[in-house]
Amino acid sequence: MGGAAHPEIAEAVRRALEEDIGSGDVTSRLCIGEGQRASGRFIARQALVVAGVDVLPLIYEARGGVDSFQLEAGDGQKLKPGGGFASVRGSARTLLECERTALNFLQRLSGIATLTRQYADAIAGTRTRILDTRKTTPGLRRLEKMATAAGGAVNHRMGLFDFILIKNNHITAAGGVRPALERTRNTELPVEIEVRTKQELEEALACGAKRLLFDNLTPEEAADWVRFVKNRATVELSGGITLETVRAYAEAGADFISVGALTHSAPAVDINFRISLE
Repeated sequence: MGGAAHPEIAEAVRRALEEDIGSGDVTSRLCIGEGQRASGRFIARQALVVAGVDVLPLIYEARGGVDSFQLEAGDGQKLKPGGGFASVRGSARTLLECERTALNFLQRLSGIATLTRQYADAIAGTRTRILDTRKTTPGLRRLEKMATAAGGAVNHRMGLFDFILIKNNHITAAGGVRPALERTRNTELPVEIEVRTKQELEEALACGAKRLLFDNLTPEEAADWVRFVKNRATVELSGGITLETVRAYAEAGADFISVGALTHSAPAVDINFRISLE
């Protein structure tokens, strides 16, 4: 994924700071003395899984005025209420102007990691792994996929450029399962195909498909199709799978379950930034 040093993440931080601070934090400039120093600490106010802490140094480095910064938790770590993410010391103005941007990243990304961990825990003991999707916030995909990984998911394709996923509309446009697969034979990229009927499933296997996507099946239907595959290909299940149903789908024997809700519906978690003046 490239980590927090990836240029896309630096650009996301730059845009977020520009959006919030603009020409300057007028409230802090008027209310806080220029030389005032302060300390601040990010604290969990609920049980959660940490994600996004590596963005915090980028935020403070971009604004300057920070004397010290210390991480107290890492991505993937569970925190109880009252647990600390990080502490920072420096210009009170800098700490205040960066507060909302820092919290927005932490609350959003830790929310994704927390929900992802719930899905991963729900299928513990099965062979199945949770996959994320491309249903991400525009401009934040790399960060949000880092958050799903922190929560225990496997990252699926980053975009349309690094993985071939032949879905129903591709099959229709290509003229069927066989011609769609035939046109991908010379690629070095992984190839996965969605099949909608048992006939398409049989055709895909006959064409040598090694990755299959079953969408919108019941757990019972999924189990029947997985038995038919007999480990001739890896199987991914998708389509409205919830925390309440994910265990039943995992017990159907699939290799992966993809869940768009990890990123498109994860609630932000409750995190507080407490400041003390020196």
